[in-house]
Amino acid sequence: MRDDSPYRICFVCSGNICRSPMAEVVMARLVEEAGLADVVLVDSAGTGDWHIGERADRRAVQTLGARGYDGATHRAKQFDPHWFRERDLVIGLDRGHQRTLRSWAPDEAARARIHLLRVFDPAVGPDGGHDLDVADPYYDGLPAFETVLDQIEAACAGLLVRVTEDLFAGAAARSTTRLPADRVDLTDGTAPAVAGIPADHDD
Repeated sequence: MRDDSPYRICFVCSGNICRSPMAEVVMARLVEEAGLADVVLVDSAGTGDWHIGERADRRAVQTLGARGYDGATHRAKQFDPHWFRERDLVIGLDRGHQRTLRSWAPDEAARARIHLLRVFDPAVGPDGGHDLDVADPYYDGLPAFETVLDQIEAACAGLLVRVTEDLFAGAAARSTTRLPADRVDLTDGTAPAVAGIPADHDD
């Protein structure tokens, strides 16, 4: 659908053991259920190197498991700025991650691919007066992890719409370029507008 390369999404939090692996697992499930697993790849990383190689926090795995997700295979890694060349979207879980990622981005094109996860939740968005950060649950109990998972599930559903739009637009653009000279393209080559999916928020 997008040339021969997959569409790649990377979720980023601080240590890659709580928020971003939860988002990775949720989004991977949505991608699979949408039949897009062959063309959309999802991973996650941390801005720091404190937990490289470690499993996800046991409370994150427990919270995911209670809702039918499997986070047991996760191993933490640190985001590498060279990955900007390979990722279509880099999703920070809070503004601190967003600022760090923007400071690492090599150019404006890379910075344009950095977003906050919660802007994709139609009930939140950048102009809804909501806090766009997914708060770190590390120092809290299971209820905090459950709140994080609630926020992630809502935002990832909206993010899937964005990804589908991007894939649709790429396929339509290539189809248009292949039209014979005597044919007229009756489509506008764009994905349909989806209410509630905002532009990126800039803090």
